[in-house]
Amino acid sequence: MPAQKILLYPHPVLKKFCNPVPAIDDEIRRLAEDLVDTMREGPGSVGVAAPQIGATLRLCVVDVSASRLGRENNHGLLVMINPEIIYREGATIGREGCMSVPDYTGDVERATAVTVCFLDGEGTPRQVTATGFEAIAIQHEMDHLDGILFLDRIVSLKTGLFRRKNYR
Repeated sequence: MPAQKILLYPHPVLKKFCNPVPAIDDEIRRLAEDLVDTMREGPGSVGVAAPQIGATLRLCVVDVSASRLGRENNHGLLVMINPEIIYREGATIGREGCMSVPDYTGDVERATAVTVCFLDGEGTPRQVTATGFEAIAIQHEMDHLDGILFLDRIVSLKTGLFRRKNYR
């Protein structure tokens, strides 16, 4: 499947609360494949959520295994349909960016560990406990499903939002 165009802030779809996926059919499987392809084509991307490509459904993908920050501690590719965080632990503040806000990063507070329940791409119920960078990536992508961007979670106006250096 082809990678899809990422919607950029302030596109209104990015601020919408997404609807649950009612059933896992071929259309949902294609959407999941599009998300995976889009994530893999994005520079440094470790996740993409359905609203970032225009679909207001509760579906996101995360894979931190190729990132130096997540290489040692991950569950591989996670296709998460109707995900729900059922447990959070700890807190950390770290720098985040987003393909939908490509020129900026900001300091965001996140839990250091989460347990999330979801259906995988085949409709099998799963429960995963993630820590470290993978937990942060999951929280970031799940925020998209609630219409929340990392911009909404910046912790300090002093260290807040920074423009990324342009290396092109």
